[in-house]
Amino acid sequence: MKHIKYNQYKNSNIYWVGDIPSHWEKIPVKHHFFSKKQVAGILADDYQRLALTLNGVIKRSKEDAEGLQPEKFETYQIVRKNSLIFKLIDLENIKTSRVGLSKYDGLVSPAYITLSSNGDILPTYAENYFLNMWYEHIFNQLGSVGVRSNLNKEDLLNLPIIKPPLEEQELISNYLNKQTTKINEIIAKNEKLIHLLEGKKVSLINQIVTKGLNSDVTMKYSGIEIIGEIPKHWEVEKIKNISQVKPSNIDKKSKENEPPVLLCNYTDVYNNEFITMDIDFMKATATPDQIKKLSLDIGDIIITKDSESAEDIAVPAIVTENLENVVCGYHLAVIKPDTNIINPKFLFRSFESDRINKQFELGANGVTRFGLGSYPINNAYICKPPLNEQAEIVQYLDIETSKIAKATDKILKHIELFEEYKTSLIHHIVTGKIDVREEVI
Repeated sequence: MKHIKYNQYKNSNIYWVGDIPSHWEKIPVKHHFFSKKQVAGILADDYQRLALTLNGVIKRSKEDAEGLQPEKFETYQIVRKNSLIFKLIDLENIKTSRVGLSKYDGLVSPAYITLSSNGDILPTYAENYFLNMWYEHIFNQLGSVGVRSNLNKEDLLNLPIIKPPLEEQELISNYLNKQTTKINEIIAKNEKLIHLLEGKKVSLINQIVTKGLNSDVTMKYSGIEIIGEIPKHWEVEKIKNISQVKPSNIDKKSKENEPPVLLCNYTDVYNNEFITMDIDFMKATATPDQIKKLSLDIGDIIITKDSESAEDIAVPAIVTENLENVVCGYHLAVIKPDTNIINPKFLFRSFESDRINKQFELGANGVTRFGLGSYPINNAYICKPPLNEQAEIVQYLDIETSKIAKATDKILKHIELFEEYKTSLIHHIVTGKIDVREEVI
């Protein structure tokens, strides 16, 4: 594909835009958009609930309890089709959604800002312009000035927007819709492959940590319905009989009278199977008693014990190398296995098993947020083969899961390249670096 530039350019004086075609305009958003909040009140039942996500504005059930959930929707605001929806709070978080174009009439959170066009700027073009700002982290940069972490409606309306002629806006919108649809389809296919690989991994771990490596071995009923049959020479055991369970109470705050520590927090565990010093641990403080109790040692298993979703309860990670001054943070529990009874890596793989993990999901308390106490952890069952067999299982699973991880990483790199291409394409077109009027394929 050969891209063509415009003949003449001028300086936009916008640092995230650069030069623009000489016949394009720079204007304040407020000259062509307005924002008017209409609280739903008694009309709330007449409208579909909407949510702004990383994949745009989607319909969401009013009964969906994931995340923050209002008791009633009367305080929500009515948004009209073709309105732009912005989430410009918590701008320090660069990984959340910021803008989307609604294809529906509906209800959105009162924390969102909505913009409607007066007709001189197409909403579809404006969406791509603001998406470029999101991709370039411009909203986050604007919100990081001073102590602010939010942008308000006036801030948004006073921002500059680049305005091509209306017919060019339409060409840009149609072109980007066509190209990004193709890219998104490729990404979706790759994500499906990753999902299949994840399923393969879970199925493998389920089978091996509850049935073993020998398919010809005589089986017996484990006595635990969720586990089912196990090899005849295996046992089942409660976690409290093979390890110590220590929920953490160390928060992220630093206090002057406490020793400094490195904090292994929720995201470190949720996003990593293996805890090593390569992780950029948060700096915090803890009391001497907390340090003594919750310092992390090689072979420790850490699990999530609080989450907005029951499925995210007891997600495990294992410490695979000696750590220096690293402690287990809040919303987590550290499990210290008795290595005379259980292989730490085997225990870790058991936590990765759906059959074992289901016990923690069922044991978690909550409606909109779930918490796992010490009792359901201590009294959950795992399978316990002889130690030599545990070692064989660990070695086998390390090899097989490593193959799956390599295949997954390869696909993730492909996805990353396509995401980068999409981001670059949108940037170059909405800032006029590519002339789609003369696009040659």
